[in-house]
Amino acid sequence: MNRGLILKFENLVQLRGVCRQLRTLSHRRVCGAQWEPVQSSAQPVRSVLLYPQLWQKDKLISVALSQCRQLATKEEMKKKKKKTPVTKGEVEIRQKMTVEELAQAMGKDIDHIYEALLYTDINLDSVEPDSILCEDHIKLIVKKSGMKFKSAKLKEEKERVNTDAVKRPPADPAALTPRPPVVTILGHVDHGKTTLLDSLRKTQVASMEAGGITQHIGAFLVHLPSGEKITFLDTPGHAAFSAMRARGTHVTDIVILVVAAEDGVMQQTVESIQHAKNAGVPLILAINKCDKPEADPERVKKELLAHDVVCEEFGGDVQAVNISALKGENLMVLAEATVALAEMLELKADSTGLVEGTVIESRKDKGKGPVTTAIVQRGTLRKGCVLVAGKTWAKVRFMFDENGKAVDAASPGIPVEIMGWKEVPSAGDEILEVESEQRAHEVVSWRTYAEQQERMKREVEVIEAKQKEHRMEYEKKQQKLAHLTWRQRKAVLYKANKHLMFSRPKERTEMDKNVLSVIVKGDVDGSVEAVLNILDSYDADDECKLDVIHFGMGDISETDINLAEAFNGVVFGFSVKANESIKQLAAKKGIKIKLHNIIYKLIEDLKDELNSRLPPSVVENTIGEASVLDIFSVTIGKNKIPVAGCRVQKGLLDKKMKFKLIRNRDVIWKGSLSSLKHHKDDVQVIKAGMDCGLSLDKYLEFNIGDGIICYEEKEVQQTTSWDPGF
Repeated sequence: MNRGLILKFENLVQLRGVCRQLRTLSHRRVCGAQWEPVQSSAQPVRSVLLYPQLWQKDKLISVALSQCRQLATKEEMKKKKKKTPVTKGEVEIRQKMTVEELAQAMGKDIDHIYEALLYTDINLDSVEPDSILCEDHIKLIVKKSGMKFKSAKLKEEKERVNTDAVKRPPADPAALTPRPPVVTILGHVDHGKTTLLDSLRKTQVASMEAGGITQHIGAFLVHLPSGEKITFLDTPGHAAFSAMRARGTHVTDIVILVVAAEDGVMQQTVESIQHAKNAGVPLILAINKCDKPEADPERVKKELLAHDVVCEEFGGDVQAVNISALKGENLMVLAEATVALAEMLELKADSTGLVEGTVIESRKDKGKGPVTTAIVQRGTLRKGCVLVAGKTWAKVRFMFDENGKAVDAASPGIPVEIMGWKEVPSAGDEILEVESEQRAHEVVSWRTYAEQQERMKREVEVIEAKQKEHRMEYEKKQQKLAHLTWRQRKAVLYKANKHLMFSRPKERTEMDKNVLSVIVKGDVDGSVEAVLNILDSYDADDECKLDVIHFGMGDISETDINLAEAFNGVVFGFSVKANESIKQLAAKKGIKIKLHNIIYKLIEDLKDELNSRLPPSVVENTIGEASVLDIFSVTIGKNKIPVAGCRVQKGLLDKKMKFKLIRNRDVIWKGSLSSLKHHKDDVQVIKAGMDCGLSLDKYLEFNIGDGIICYEEKEVQQTTSWDPGF
């Protein structure tokens, strides 16, 4: 390091300090302040330097040395810094490279990167050396520089070991034991499915259902007088619950198709037949309401022929039983037919080993927590078993039958309600027993990981598709602006996007008025699923956008209200409750809570809410019509005003209303009248058959034969075009 340079710097610092002290001394003398130097006043400069508080020589020298070292270090770093060599014109690129990193990888300076960015849509004013470039722009810069690019190798992640739980291999036929048949009752809404099951169980299930309509699957074990056991699944017949019916057929052995004798084959009847065929499940036909005078069972059988359901009397294999579920007629005949078919199917299962089953329904109970209704298909379920279903697990705490009585064990074919789940599983999930809680954690962790990987894969596909779409749009814009310089292109793009830059938040809020944000809460998983499936069919986004911001099970909570307030939404509850404190909170915040027990009532309320978000349409009601018979002109001051001599053909002309001028069936003017006269008298109304003279509020020449129409505008509330299908 240059010692002379350091000494010069030291002298300069000392001189600066001396000058500062001299200025201070002169100032104090002028002001008359007392000044007592340490030594004689003959050497004022030397005396000033003797104050250690004002001058610390060693400290200044150390500061100067550190600054010199820092400068020297920077110079050495610049010398050591070399540009990254580029092999054979190839540039190794990666995602999220900065401008500086790309310049180093290409062996170019930053100005070269800025020059290449002129060929993109990036605003150069906002680009800094540490700005991150997207992959498309990186590739374009490399191409424009006459080079090739190759992607940097990513660190390969270790492949995760599949720790999922799977079903056991098929059991030895010798170890199988008979089990009760699982029978699903399907049919159209209000054809008597729940009443049939009610008569079999000797309980009042139908009276407890909202509106007499089954809103979710009920699983019941019925003990027949003969000692046989049958597990029945009662599924909803409403159009909204198609997914529930499909789920019911996949765990069943026999389907009883209930058709009302007076109604015949209906829409959900056909759908139920299709579900049974897809699942490969045999049918038994129960023709209900045969006690009614208008009942026609033979017509029902003939209608079913069109859907490949052939009864035994027509040479088919489908048993048909005429019943009256309300009066209990022929129910034992139906039960015997079911037992006979079950014996033919030889239904057996393995009641040993790890449990396998299916979630029929799930819900969140306020006192019990997450609860599922399930059917055991293999093994024997007992308290303390560790189960896995979907992405949650359970250690069975309690089990209940359909009557709410606690049970200790459930064998194959038996429906049971299970408590002890960590989260609510989805209806239709497969239940598998595992050896321990640790093993359950491994299974859930793997399933969560697999779902994340699948979701990421889908998201990447969507992002790539969007990028491709945006790239095509950008290339089209570039082709249109190819003949312009980059400054001209920048000016054109600025003018095109100027209205977006200066849009105010208030204007953006007004643009989003036609958005209905909803929160859906249901009693069980299947109910929420049914509502969401209906909302998925919404196809009127151009009128009003429908946005489901949250859905779940359980009663309306404070979180739901706060979320609805944030999005200006509406809370829809299906077979759930909202306590008084929640209702008061919602009223205070101006949030609507819509509670329903019947699904089509909920959908009707939703449609009314959508209609309220639509802007009113303006409708024109014609009040009167007149034709121009003659043309005049009246001079007022220096202006000539055209006047039309008219005769009213229909209705009347009211000066307060609006008018249209029709010529050759085209509307050439809309507005108000400046004057309306009858026999030189100003009037307000001219009735049919009377002559009048009128002038417009705008200068416009009349032609003989023109039509004058008087009309009024009324605002009419629009209705959504969305049809949920029922």
